[in-house]
Amino acid sequence: MKIVIPDDYQDAARQMSSFSRLAAHEVKIYNDTVKSLPEQVERFSGAQALLLIRERTRISDELLSRLPELRLISQTGQAASHIDLAACTRRGIVVSAAGSGTLATAEFAWAMIMAARRHIPIEAQRLKQGRWQTTLGTVLKGRTIGIYGYGRIGQQVARFADAFGMKVVTGGGREATAQRAAKDGRVYLAERERFFEMCDVISVHLRLTDATRGLITDADLKRMKPDALFVNTSRAELIQAGALVAALKSGRPGYAAVDVYEQEPIAPNHPLLAMENVLCTPHLGYAERDTFEQFFGSAIEQIEAFCQGKPINVLNPG
Repeated sequence: MKIVIPDDYQDAARQMSSFSRLAAHEVKIYNDTVKSLPEQVERFSGAQALLLIRERTRISDELLSRLPELRLISQTGQAASHIDLAACTRRGIVVSAAGSGTLATAEFAWAMIMAARRHIPIEAQRLKQGRWQTTLGTVLKGRTIGIYGYGRIGQQVARFADAFGMKVVTGGGREATAQRAAKDGRVYLAERERFFEMCDVISVHLRLTDATRGLITDADLKRMKPDALFVNTSRAELIQAGALVAALKSGRPGYAAVDVYEQEPIAPNHPLLAMENVLCTPHLGYAERDTFEQFFGSAIEQIEAFCQGKPINVLNPG
């Protein structure tokens, strides 16, 4: 089988313990991203299977119409909103995807909080320039962190906050969020205005769905304190388009730590990259070795099962 693996930025696939199981196949790996349809068609031409790393490439009906030999899309991670599933089903293309049980993003969110509150990246850079102690950081003990979306990752971030002596409040999400918060003895604020007004740090941990797209608005962000920190390691589309840049320019919130963007890789002229009060990272939340071992192990297992005529983790209806 001819298998194409696009968007492997770190050339990680070859490093995974499961990669040797593809030895009998023709595998082509690309370490960068192309966005135009002609470039994608050229790369994927003749592929019988695509092994996709998260949502880095959008698989549209128009693209699929140019790939007549494609029979399988094996997705790493459970999210598949970037794949036109209905088009795949019409064309007889199996889409297999399995979820991840790691908490790498929770750890990374906490690293972002620590780095941003103590200005670690900017101080490290200034030290290399010969400058010494140019800012004053902020301790976390006794301050309030808001977890917007109290699912598996949000719950772990809250437990980290407990260890640092922070006050934890939760918000956002559906009724299940309030129920989970109550079960854990957490404060749940249904009044979103109060949630954004009172928190010193807000960390977002929501799934991107039609209901949550653009859920956090410019008005929400501008209710935050002028010294508050807004952290997003989930999805950029959860924020109303342009709202974060506008709010930061207005001075509320005073700081942001961002790992996700509407277009990835982010354009070098994106306004967030020019702001000293914003810590930007290149979507690193899930990008660590244990998570990738799990991702690729599942994706390769899906390819093996398909080749044996017994597809697993199939998302296509019926």
